[in-house]
Amino acid sequence: MKVLIIEDEHRAAKRMEQLLLDAKPNAQIIRVIDSVEDAVHFFEQNEAPDLVFMDIQLADGLSFDIFTKVQIESPIIFTTAYDEYAIQAFKVNSVDYLLKPIDEEELAAALQKFEQLHYKKPVYNKSFFTDLLKSISQENYTQRFLIKTGQSFNYVGVEEIAYFFSDQSLSFIQTKSNKKYALDYTMDQLEDLINPEQFFRINRKLIVHIESIEKISGYFNNRLIINLRPKTDLEAIVTRERVKKFKKWLGS
Repeated sequence: MKVLIIEDEHRAAKRMEQLLLDAKPNAQIIRVIDSVEDAVHFFEQNEAPDLVFMDIQLADGLSFDIFTKVQIESPIIFTTAYDEYAIQAFKVNSVDYLLKPIDEEELAAALQKFEQLHYKKPVYNKSFFTDLLKSISQENYTQRFLIKTGQSFNYVGVEEIAYFFSDQSLSFIQTKSNKKYALDYTMDQLEDLINPEQFFRINRKLIVHIESIEKISGYFNNRLIINLRPKTDLEAIVTRERVKKFKKWLGS
């Protein structure tokens, strides 16, 4: 039985090797790979192994991304320290999943299941993984922002935000109900925290939600000007270098 291990933690990979050889002395571990990039290269250049043990979180991303880049014909047993991925992994027709630290009995049970199913060729749907990665990345965006009013603290949900803006080196939220709150983030930091499908930074001082755009007009020097809801005294102008990306964002 030829086995490939995809694992970015050296100690975890060594433990996986030892447990596997203890359970199946005739197993041949052909490679240990620690990244999405190297895994894609392996599957492009080599015959499919009999079985793959695949960590979900790798050095350069989630292993789910491998399936969007290359066709995999090997059965998979996923390994992870985070059970939040367990159901997602199981849905992709994997043989099983193992939570770290890996238990000998659970490994033996997973191998037994593999042997019972090994004659079935797995089918991995590329579009499923594309949608799955999109869903996971969306879950990682900030869903609410802590705000302070006087001596009290509260929060504003991202669904309430019309746009972010900066004024005199301070950042603010403008809500759809036309309320303004100061934030302890820079505009650059905010841009990394919010979903780029919903928000776009049109210039250095404004990040707008797509639903806050009321009207778009041409402006001199190949720029665009936007009427926002709620109205703002700031110049909501899409800078020339951002116009192409802005149009693409609107149509995506």
